[in-house]
Amino acid sequence: MQRRVLGLAAVVITVVGVAGCGSSDPAESGSTSSKGDKTTQVKVGIVPIVDVAPLYLGQKKGFFSSRGIQLEMVSAQGGAAIIPGVVSDQFQFGFSNTTSLMIAQVKGVPIKSVVNGSASTGKVGADVSGVAVKKDSSIKSAKDLAGHTVAVNTLQNIGSTTVRESVRLAGGDPSKVKFVEMPFDQMPAALEGGRVDAAWMGEPALTIAKAQGARLVASPFAETDPKLTLATYFTSTKLTKQNPDLVKKFAAAVGESLQYANDHPDEARQILTTYTKIGGDVLNKLALPSWPTDVDMASLQKLASLGEADGLFDGKKPDLNALFS
Repeated sequence: MQRRVLGLAAVVITVVGVAGCGSSDPAESGSTSSKGDKTTQVKVGIVPIVDVAPLYLGQKKGFFSSRGIQLEMVSAQGGAAIIPGVVSDQFQFGFSNTTSLMIAQVKGVPIKSVVNGSASTGKVGADVSGVAVKKDSSIKSAKDLAGHTVAVNTLQNIGSTTVRESVRLAGGDPSKVKFVEMPFDQMPAALEGGRVDAAWMGEPALTIAKAQGARLVASPFAETDPKLTLATYFTSTKLTKQNPDLVKKFAAAVGESLQYANDHPDEARQILTTYTKIGGDVLNKLALPSWPTDVDMASLQKLASLGEADGLFDGKKPDLNALFS
């Protein structure tokens, strides 16, 4: 897994450079005619994780095809690949965590969030991410993470920001936490082998680590805000102007998919087997995110404030209304 946010910062120049180098008209580039009816081929850049289950479920249920959209999911390593891919018309839409979108916006990347993606369950101890330690670790709570090394999948992003908030809320000193970057799938072994003191993991890595005896000491998303909007689907500002009807139809189809996934969690869980290698006990035990149809602006305002305190935005403030509403 490539570095997502450090990579994102590194490719901003590339993004701006290629912004005008895709198809001259993204509104037309994906359209074909089938039996007299216009069908628009839409590519969505995604990370194949639990959070995007509604997209696959909605495709299966026909929520996209009923709106004339032929959906294709294209896996990428993370925002460092998805964001420039959207801006250069490689993808019409993309999926990204909200902090990465804020970072891109303040760097001048022309993107716009169009529909919600996923949110925290709001349940401390049963969320889609958590900080775990070895069973016999001296770390008993988030406060004790100060002075220790914590693995995160990307430095200076939503993980480290929310972990620091958990430490702060527990009465510890967040400035004394040392973060190291590591792919989620390597964290359970690194924790078990003592290469890190703690690891902030998403699913299914968190469930795998628990099965190996790891103990949960913090649920940063839920502790930061129980309604925290974690990720959204976004597009280029160019597409919102050139083909607003497509954007509207895509957002409506995703919204219907989110609602269906929330109402049918067993089906959402089962669809994971079609695009991931998750199965067995891990499939049955892992926590699914919440999939509300709307972003929670209050939670994003808090996340942005925490990001500002962490220096993620180079002294600038993300325009949340322009980005998410």
